[in-house]
Amino acid sequence: MPTVRLFALSTCGHCKAVKKLLAELVPYELVEVDLLEGDARTEAMAQVKQYNPRCTFPIVIIGGAIIIGHREEAIRQALRMER
Repeated sequence: MPTVRLFALSTCGHCKAVKKLLAELVPYELVEVDLLEGDARTEAMAQVKQYNPRCTFPIVIIGGAIIIGHREEAIRQALRMER
């Protein structure tokens, strides 16, 4: 099973929907960027910019796949491909 990581904002409706979807499907690592402070936040934002220079959320990383936004079918497909 690939590592699944979600970069999200705690107040974002699309992020909440993706969190719910992932919770139903796989274990995942959650990084709620807006709740981080100091160096941790700076580091997380640097990672976000690598994946998505526009810095929009949510960002789901599944193995080598990067999925930006609440795209349920793309998330499900990436999980199938990585198994």
